[in-house]
Amino acid sequence: MRYTGLKADAVISKIKPFISHGKVFEEEGFYGIQYPIQELVKERREKEERALSYLKKMPFYLKRMRNFPFVKAIGISGSLSKNVMHKDGDIDYFVITKKGRLWICRSFLIVFKKIGLFNSRKYFCVNYFVDEENLMIPDKNFFTATEIAHLLPVLNFDQLTAFKEANHWSTEHVHEFEHPLLTKDYKKHYRWGQFYEWLLKNKIGDRLDLFLMKLTYKRWQKKFPNFDADKFELTMRTNRGVSKHHPRNFQEKVLKGFEERKAKIKT
Repeated sequence: MRYTGLKADAVISKIKPFISHGKVFEEEGFYGIQYPIQELVKERREKEERALSYLKKMPFYLKRMRNFPFVKAIGISGSLSKNVMHKDGDIDYFVITKKGRLWICRSFLIVFKKIGLFNSRKYFCVNYFVDEENLMIPDKNFFTATEIAHLLPVLNFDQLTAFKEANHWSTEHVHEFEHPLLTKDYKKHYRWGQFYEWLLKNKIGDRLDLFLMKLTYKRWQKKFPNFDADKFELTMRTNRGVSKHHPRNFQEKVLKGFEERKAKIKT
């Protein structure tokens, strides 16, 4: 319903002809084009229950992330932001950093994950960073628009509002709506992070950030030698203001499936 900008009753009235022709199926207020739908509804409810347990775990990690230097804002993306979670799923954090310090910030968080969390990603997956002056996402399609629309703010709501405003193009694909999940703004809480921000606010910090970017870029190129330039840019975008690590290219899979489902309804 939220994708259309229409009220629920209006959407249901438009779906009814497809239900009568066996193109769409309904069960317990859920609608789908696959049959039997009962199993899908059961699976959906299980994923919602799992998402709730992940949401309860999230504050533990978020309270630690907010202490890290150069973190400006954090949002939850991926499956959890849609209130579902697969059995092998994880919590995806979208991080906005201070200008010119993205790669230092990212490196601190990755070290925390590898050492402090024994490289576990179940509740801590940081795969997309942008700095405060690179808020506009260039991949303008339905998948990205859906991620932007569902981004769940958890740290510095004002900065994440600015992010959504910078990506207002997304409303051409997904209408603006009130997020069904609610969370509080945890705010920035400095401990040791403020010291490192002061220590690295000079040219040493500039050089270190550039070094870490180049080091990561070389490592990713070596790890994914089969990616051509276009695929590498789409899935492993690497520059001073953006770090994107999506080697499985889930975006392509979702967009392809979306087009196939649209075609199935039309036929």
